[in-house]
Amino acid sequence: MRKLALSDEILLSVQQPARYIGGEVNMINKDPKKVDIRFAMCFPDVYEIGMSHLGMQILYDMFNRREDTYCERVFSPWTDLDQIMRKKQIPLFALESQDSVKDFDFLGITIQYEMCYTNILQVLDLAGIPLHAEDRTKEDPIVIGGGPCTYNPEPLAPFFDMFYIGEGETVYGDLLECYKSCKHEGRTRKEFLELAAEIPGIYVPSLYAVTYKEDGTIESFVPENIHAKPVITKELVVNMDEATYVEKPLVPFIKVTQDRVVLEIMRGCIRGCRFCQAGCVYRPLRERSLEYLKDYAWKMLKSTGHEEISLSSLSSSDYTQLEGIIQFLMEEFKGKGVNISLPSLRIDAFSLDVMSKVQDVKKSSLTFAPEAGSQRLRDVINKGLTEEIILKGAAEAFHGGWNRVKLYFMLGLPTETEEDMEGIALLSEKVAETYYDEIPKQERQGKVQVVASSSFFVPKPFTPFQWARMCTKEEFLERAAIVRQKFREMKNFKSLKYNWHEADLTVLEGVLARGDRKVGQVIEEAYKNGALFDSWSEYFHNEIWLKAFETCGLSIDFYTTRERSLDEVFPWDFIDAGVSKEFLVKEWKQALGETVTPNCRQKCSACGAMKFKGGVCFENKN
Repeated sequence: MRKLALSDEILLSVQQPARYIGGEVNMINKDPKKVDIRFAMCFPDVYEIGMSHLGMQILYDMFNRREDTYCERVFSPWTDLDQIMRKKQIPLFALESQDSVKDFDFLGITIQYEMCYTNILQVLDLAGIPLHAEDRTKEDPIVIGGGPCTYNPEPLAPFFDMFYIGEGETVYGDLLECYKSCKHEGRTRKEFLELAAEIPGIYVPSLYAVTYKEDGTIESFVPENIHAKPVITKELVVNMDEATYVEKPLVPFIKVTQDRVVLEIMRGCIRGCRFCQAGCVYRPLRERSLEYLKDYAWKMLKSTGHEEISLSSLSSSDYTQLEGIIQFLMEEFKGKGVNISLPSLRIDAFSLDVMSKVQDVKKSSLTFAPEAGSQRLRDVINKGLTEEIILKGAAEAFHGGWNRVKLYFMLGLPTETEEDMEGIALLSEKVAETYYDEIPKQERQGKVQVVASSSFFVPKPFTPFQWARMCTKEEFLERAAIVRQKFREMKNFKSLKYNWHEADLTVLEGVLARGDRKVGQVIEEAYKNGALFDSWSEYFHNEIWLKAFETCGLSIDFYTTRERSLDEVFPWDFIDAGVSKEFLVKEWKQALGETVTPNCRQKCSACGAMKFKGGVCFENKN
């Protein structure tokens, strides 16, 4: 029987002790002494968030299929346990074996969100691993980062031995084989890092040098070692049916954020929204076949006992076999209490038939994302939605029996005017009016509820808006106030609700998203002064970060509000994410000209993704 790392006394004194004990349904048990490689897979946030992440489940399953590897899980201890571990000097441990993370060969950290960066330092600190890669020895694990934030890894470069750029299913096997060989041959840590740097998609920051101009922008970014590649091309799964998928997902003891089976129906997106990083870096769109999905839907529901299955993708409506998979799930699981969740549906492709089928199982509020309140601004961001299509989709939803709608918008988008801002309230009002116009009084299920939420725009790497100026905190709040005031003027005000995101958090996210290596010292300074769980509003303290910038002599405005020229060298320019810089420049100019670019199925825009030789780029090339 496993000996838990925490005593009963400690477990009974913290919130949700089940976060730390492991032993869940479908957890993998191996003898650590009988494997060559021990891999600690970390999600740098609380257990409930990390256990909801599909990518972690896929890699956990994939690694543990190898007989020579034992992959275990690690999460950020919540603040209550964090304090106890520091006081009692308890090292951070993995859930499966309860062994110290420092004893593992690898610490793999999935980096999903910029506001988790201080939690990464917490994980290293509690594990007893030196924060800086240059200070580590053969006694320390190899610290590797993966996930969407690695498309600009530079703010975290000092803390990582290497980064995996792209989709994890492709070359991790090569990396583990390389490590195993080096381990058996007695090679040094540096020798392994040099050999790893030759593997496609692997970036080793210590092998590169950055120089800066007097104005603080980058002058050059070059490899300093013959093993390092000048350009790192992202890794991509071309045939989704050949990729590893999880058959037996882990089932938590406690309720987590996504407490359901997640079936990834496709990867990538055809739409080309100019603010969306995922839509750019996951190009081209690649679908899984209907038969593949049927097989895995059965396996995962059977192995977990979950009563809900979610069809996951960036834009589910664009999956060509959507009707087929829904029909299958409805027929196979009718009467068995299995609910179907359909996130990421586009309002213009909404099918009343599909809606009514899902409605048979469960009714909840529907979420649509117009993103901008005016047609002009929707054209700027290339949303490809007209007001007519939005209202028609809302009408279909109301006729289908729904009376609760969530609308997502963004404030602070490039070229935004006051008219665009007020358009958020006007469009929300028109959606509410559509309900009262379309649904006879005797058929209404109470009042309509329209909840509009606006996040604040953050320019992300590898998007056409990577050159855009970002708003200040004060500008963001002024814009939210304009929208809020307009909502108060609406006739159906009582049926409307308006929320907005935290402005100071957004500004910091903007710095971390487009930051360079110098930002690493700010992250470390903020962490040492108490910054932790910054993505949780109750624990985010902006004053800690402001002081850290001041201490390090760095300007927030340099990374956020500064105008960028088209020839500026960006910290992430050494990465080839599939979309060419020429394409992004063209799209930036199209945005400023308020010109819409057709989606990938309508017309190829030569973004660069065709070089991967798969997916939507070749759908009609037989």
